[in-house]
Amino acid sequence: MAEAVHGAMSSGEHLLVQAGTGTGKSLAYLVPALLHGDTVVVATATIALQGQIVDRDLPRLVDAVAPVLGRRPTFAMLKGRRNYVCRNKVAGGMPVDDEDALFAPAPSTPLGRDVLRVREWAEQTRTGDRDELVPGVGERAWSQVSVSASECLGAQRCPFGEECFAELARAEAADADVVVTNHAMLAIDAIGDGSVLPEHDVVVVDEAHELVDRVTGVATDELTPALVERAASRARKVVGADGTEALESAAGALAAALDPLPEGRLPGLPDALGQVLVLLRDGARAAQSAVAKEKRAEDGARSVASSALQEVHDTAERLLGESAYDVAWLAREPRRGAVLRVAPLHVGGLLRSTLFEDATVVLTSATLELGGSFDLVARQVGLGAQGEGEAARWQGLDVGSPFDYARQGILYVARHLPPPGRGGIDDRALDELADLLAAAGGRALALFSSMRGAVAAAELLRERVDLPILCQGEDSTAELVRRFAADARTCLFGTLSLWQGVDVPGSALQLVVIDRIPFPRPDDPVMSARSAAVDERGGNGFMSVSAAHAALLLAQGAGRLVRQGDDRGVVAVLDARLATARYGRFLRDSMPPFWFTSDREAVLGALRRIDASAPPPRPVAPRPVRARPAAKVPAPPAERVAVVLGKAWTESDDALLRSGVEAERPLGQLALRHECSEEQLVARIESLGLRHREVDEPTLLG
Repeated sequence: MAEAVHGAMSSGEHLLVQAGTGTGKSLAYLVPALLHGDTVVVATATIALQGQIVDRDLPRLVDAVAPVLGRRPTFAMLKGRRNYVCRNKVAGGMPVDDEDALFAPAPSTPLGRDVLRVREWAEQTRTGDRDELVPGVGERAWSQVSVSASECLGAQRCPFGEECFAELARAEAADADVVVTNHAMLAIDAIGDGSVLPEHDVVVVDEAHELVDRVTGVATDELTPALVERAASRARKVVGADGTEALESAAGALAAALDPLPEGRLPGLPDALGQVLVLLRDGARAAQSAVAKEKRAEDGARSVASSALQEVHDTAERLLGESAYDVAWLAREPRRGAVLRVAPLHVGGLLRSTLFEDATVVLTSATLELGGSFDLVARQVGLGAQGEGEAARWQGLDVGSPFDYARQGILYVARHLPPPGRGGIDDRALDELADLLAAAGGRALALFSSMRGAVAAAELLRERVDLPILCQGEDSTAELVRRFAADARTCLFGTLSLWQGVDVPGSALQLVVIDRIPFPRPDDPVMSARSAAVDERGGNGFMSVSAAHAALLLAQGAGRLVRQGDDRGVVAVLDARLATARYGRFLRDSMPPFWFTSDREAVLGALRRIDASAPPPRPVAPRPVRARPAAKVPAPPAERVAVVLGKAWTESDDALLRSGVEAERPLGQLALRHECSEEQLVARIESLGLRHREVDEPTLLG
């Protein structure tokens, strides 16, 4: 792989590399990157993975390649501007929202204490990096000391421009041999109006199977009456009521226009909605012009108002354009009400005309071959299939795996079970799961397509099998995985984040159960629109979109089983369609090449033999903690704890929860953030007297 990456960097030909667990793919692309000579950007899926590369991998590799180069190559980590303290805002040069300004200098509430602590830390920090604030704070407290890129005054206008933490980080990255960032920053750099990354000629995209979703998220815009009112409020502080009257009137008209519309995709703009969007666009433009002319106001207030108005204007303009390359839809949320969203139908064209034309790109992941071919992923990211005349030149490489999957694992499909319904796991599938757990003697990771399904199955099986069963949300994920890895009899039930996030080598994990094929929801507006677009071009939308989505998740989930050379076990799928449907072979070919069977008794017997001969489990080692210079802050006072449905909630937890609800974050996102089930989250929200979003259906439906 290292030779192939070096060859791509030298030839300029794009490269897709599938590298399974245990191949050392990060080392295989980092060594050529350090030796390249010009700046290489490495984009990972998350900030946590950025830290792993910067703190663990690169320091060792720099030591190794320094004698070869005759110098020590440099590296830097670059994050979005919101991850750094804004000195101007700390000094009072930028406004805060009205509700945030209500905190007293010595607040008594948990959120108020966080606000005070983050401001004290902001005066002491040497880097301004949010990750160095220990313990961390929620979004609302952090907003007291940070600004978005669009709100920033810029280094030339800001009185603290020369001391700006974000600018200093960018300056450090500009001189580095390797710059480590995340997919979101890469997307902003590729499709945004301005450059946020240093000049570079090579990009390495790790965890590349997530790139399309990340770019889609960055390129999605939304409008709500509350968002328009907030923009008008910020502008009114600068120009007065006369300058925002038209926009405030349009906010009310937007609520009225959205009220009668059904949820779902908008194939075309209704006349009433189109007229309101014209009023919004023109009202935002007029208010923005007035803000720009008001020289008496503080620069910070004008910048914040202008940013909010620009967002309203651009989203309204985009919706009015009714581009064939966009998907617009209406969602209704209990807290936020009607939310109008617009997202790109495809991101491949955006990436082809920006990312792939401007740099040589290496995309790598453990799951890039779908159905035995790279072509589907290549089309999704904008490269096109190999052999297509207009496509950029690229090569695909599967470096294989150090594991003998056919000897180490079995893929079992319970083809005798009925097709799964929308109501969660049924009785026959529950019986099957109970028998599998008993035969394996525990040692099981059960992956469900929804949190509701995981919680329900855990509760029912605790009454039927004499095994400890842990469920995601009952404790932090790290603690659950530690307990799971330490006891061979323990089972762990969970949902989407565990499909890709659990690494438990050894005998503690010898059975992975997947409740259903993880197709996207049939009413997902973007997925359904993409599928329809493929059908219209004469292709197979189901296979290109829904089956591809499911194949990636199945490959990730099944990949939890074998993590080292002596691991053994079974991946059991309780969805007969994987064996009986026409698309079943495509999905199976996307998974690790385990020995395949539908023989129930053979699998139960194999699990009993594996259990009987299994060595003691090896506990999971804790992940290395980044060494960071933590600011000295007063220890927070002891917090009271409330227990709701078995979940302990501290005052800080409640403050973070309130912030998340007030920030209008989806319930599923909040549940993951608090590492609890949706039921526990809803119960705590209700006990605090807050409004919440009710989730009526699973997040993934077959």
